[in-house]
Amino acid sequence: DFAADRPWVKLGTDVTEFRAAGGKAYLAPIYDMGSKEIVAWDVSRHPDLAQQQRLLAMLEEKLPEGADPILHSDMGWQYQHDWWRNRLGELGIRQSMSRKGNCIDNAATEQVFGHLKDEFYTGREFASYEEFKSELDAYIIHWNTRRRQIRLEGHTPEEFRNMSLTA
Repeated sequence: DFAADRPWVKLGTDVTEFRAAGGKAYLAPIYDMGSKEIVAWDVSRHPDLAQQQRLLAMLEEKLPEGADPILHSDMGWQYQHDWWRNRLGELGIRQSMSRKGNCIDNAATEQVFGHLKDEFYTGREFASYEEFKSELDAYIIHWNTRRRQIRLEGHTPEEFRNMSLTA
């Protein structure tokens, strides 16, 4: 059950790959299933533990006092790593991993990747990794602050989060 009626209850994460400027780039986001906001993200040339460390550092900066969300992921190596599991515990985040061989368990995060690739990436070429990263960062900010969503009654994720936290 990935439904959440307010922000900071259920989060999802995964890593997706892009081809950019003759190489690969990897996006690791954390998606809030209540506000539909990408609350933290990291773009890197390598899907390594350093990327995950930067991702959780960004999440820590944004995590509201008293929040105790569940963070759902697949069974990727990084989510089984002792550092990851310990760091989530330190942040007060409960970990949830999908069952082995069941990709449907990560459908909410995969849906975000589909939208990002359709709206931002498909049919585009980037002259450099730096250009790709800069434009992807800008698109994620657009996603959070300007992209209105029917599921949020026409609000942006940021507007919905702000309304939810003041209600």
